[in-house]
Amino acid sequence: MRIVTIQNLRRITQGLFLLLFLFLFIQTESKGNDELGYPVRLFLDFDPLILVTTLLSAHAVAKAFLLSLIVIVLTLLLGRIFCGWVCPLGTLNNLVGMLNKRRSSKTTPLSPPLPRGDLRGVSARGKGSGVGSRGGQLPNWHRVKYFILIGMLASAVFTLQPVGIMDPISLLIRSFSLSIYPLFNYAVRSTFDTIYAVNPSGIAAATEPVYTVLKKSVLSFNQAFYNQSVFIGVLFLTVLGLNLVEKRFWCRYLCPLGALLGLLSRFSFLKRSVSEGCTECGACAGVCQGASTPDVKGQWKDAECYYCWNCDDVCPNNAVSFGFSGKKMTPAMDLGRRRLVVSALSGIAAVPLLRITPLGMANAKDPILLRPPGSLEEKEFLARCVKCGECMKVCITNGLQPTLMEAGLEGIWSPTLVPRIGYCEYRCTLCGQVCPTGAIKKLTLKEKAKVKIGLAFIEKGRCLPWAHAIPCIMCEEVCPTPKKAIWFDKVQVRDRKGKMISLQQPRVDLELCIGCGICETKCPVLGRPAIYVSNVGESRSKENQLLL
Repeated sequence: MRIVTIQNLRRITQGLFLLLFLFLFIQTESKGNDELGYPVRLFLDFDPLILVTTLLSAHAVAKAFLLSLIVIVLTLLLGRIFCGWVCPLGTLNNLVGMLNKRRSSKTTPLSPPLPRGDLRGVSARGKGSGVGSRGGQLPNWHRVKYFILIGMLASAVFTLQPVGIMDPISLLIRSFSLSIYPLFNYAVRSTFDTIYAVNPSGIAAATEPVYTVLKKSVLSFNQAFYNQSVFIGVLFLTVLGLNLVEKRFWCRYLCPLGALLGLLSRFSFLKRSVSEGCTECGACAGVCQGASTPDVKGQWKDAECYYCWNCDDVCPNNAVSFGFSGKKMTPAMDLGRRRLVVSALSGIAAVPLLRITPLGMANAKDPILLRPPGSLEEKEFLARCVKCGECMKVCITNGLQPTLMEAGLEGIWSPTLVPRIGYCEYRCTLCGQVCPTGAIKKLTLKEKAKVKIGLAFIEKGRCLPWAHAIPCIMCEEVCPTPKKAIWFDKVQVRDRKGKMISLQQPRVDLELCIGCGICETKCPVLGRPAIYVSNVGESRSKENQLLL
């Protein structure tokens, strides 16, 4: 009964943390004001991998990340309970893994116990090159995540921040923000729109209360669309789909956070012990979430244990137990010295490989790369940004989009403002409030009013008053600065019939322009607007300036 209670407690805890994640995620958006309560970045604040890599790459860390020390302490005390009890991506992997009936059917029937002392078959299973017969795990693949971790740490030492690509919390938030949640919103809204349009047998009236509840509790305040949403969504679904190949495939073989916690868990006080009553029947291997070879004496991988207690529950002889003891650690993991060196060198080599592009030069920066207001200078920004996508989720105009190659491979999925999609709202500072690493500083409205994202330029060949003698004052009307950054030069021009007409031709005051992009968003010239924003003149850079 005690064991069943602990297992049920773990499952309840996993569910509660997943629900907490989803609740905070949904709440992380504008509700009509410029203040957020508790954004989903709270999960990132408890992520020790981001703490370590940010400290190595940027030599600084946001104070909120000190919360991740709690996870480190708990791991040193209780082992990898974060992976087994807390991680929302791990819980989703568990849920999808329940569909893996094919693998389960192979491990459920237990072979007869081997005679004590006759370990020849077990030794062959443990050391063979095929699929393990007990847990179905891929032999030695658990090492891959440690090589990934070492490569990331090595590159972080040389100021590269690659962790956001594969950190499980960043991956989950980015995937939900830029793909899964927008897809969910679009599907629900489209379904109800269709019902209201067709209205079969008066069903629309009956479904109205349901839609009202969804709109108030689950649906996003505004429907958002993102570049690369399909690509990011496919990658996320691939991560989940790997559970159909091997349960918790990502957690077992690829997760760098799991590798870090695995290294720490070797020093944990809570240990798994096996009594003499163990007959090596293999029952524990069939239910082991971490594929830690629990059924073979001398080959137990304590760093792979998620402390799920499944082995304790299923053991027919009650030979497995967990407790605080002074027993020695299991033998150190044999990762291979050469592989460790290759992993570290690969991480170091990635730094120059990702930076030998003209985009690394200040005077050759992609002119359309507009970072959010409050962003640090580009080099430091990339050293901190973990590509979590929170800033893009809270952008009330949908203007913040994930980059592809605008910032080079090093900056993939980092935020950039695309004015043709949406502008930077003058009285909004939400992106700085949700940034977990300080890559985007939290600004007050007074501070933000002085920050230049870039400068606006007029393309006279496309501007209606300049090129076609057609009156248009849209850019000046929407300019949000207290003293308009766009002013007019009143001129008299002759139309095709020779008639003199009065026009107001727009000009940009480079001292007042903050590059918010609303003029480009609202420009009536479709396709390529007649006014556009370039990052030249941005406040965060001393080199990328037009006015000296």
